Amino acid sequence: MSELIIGGVETFSTVDFPGQLAAVVFMQGCPWRCPFCYNSSLQEIGKDNGFVWSKFLEFLQKRHGVLDAVVFSGGEPLVQDNLSEAVQEVKELGFKIGLHTGGYRPQHLQKVLPLVDWVGFDIKAPFEKGKYQKVTGPDHLHNVLQSLDLLINSGKEFECRTTCDPRILEVEDIYKIAKALKEKGIKKYFLQKYRPIENDKVSTEADCEKFFQDDDLLKFLQEAFTEFAVRK
Repeated sequence: MSELIIGGVETFSTVDFPGQLAAVVFMQGCPWRCPFCYNSSLQEIGKDNGFVWSKFLEFLQKRHGVLDAVVFSGGEPLVQDNLSEAVQEVKELGFKIGLHTGGYRPQHLQKVLPLVDWVGFDIKAPFEKGKYQKVTGPDHLHNVLQSLDLLINSGKEFECRTTCDPRILEVEDIYKIAKALKEKGIKKYFLQKYRPIENDKVSTEADCEKFFQDDDLLKFLQEAFTEFAVRK
């Protein structure tokens, strides 16, 4: 296998795969340019940082009994063609597999899904072409919806989550997202608080909190989903 192009690794995480102690592999490459991205340094692909995949596998072999899982994050993991081969190598070591994705590439997701135990699926905006494109840049909404349907039909454990960037989303947008997800039968939905990135000079704490101080919205979400929570 040609090696993955990795931006970095977090060797121990309690928050990236619910209920599991995990290492997180941050893969380079993402076609989108979401304004709230915390890993913008990973958007471009091909920067050599000296990471050696085989050395990471050796590290994992020594972490049996400490780690439960490995999460492939990014960037957008589905960008890299050899993701499934890398996932297979990790799975053969006895670890559960988590995947963080925005659903950019459904054909690749379909290939990887049989190997995955859990998926964190990022919903960027309401499922409206103009709205989604405003967040991501390229128009890939069809891909997102196809990937979400694949995930629903796969029987795999997954959650959907939205980062509430007040520069691009309003409370009404969260209602739209939630209603669409509920109609699809999705049970787990989470809101993530946006923390202003370095070049955001306009968002205030009040702006970032408005989604979580709307009691009607929170009540609606709690009733709409089996599992709902706010992550700050």
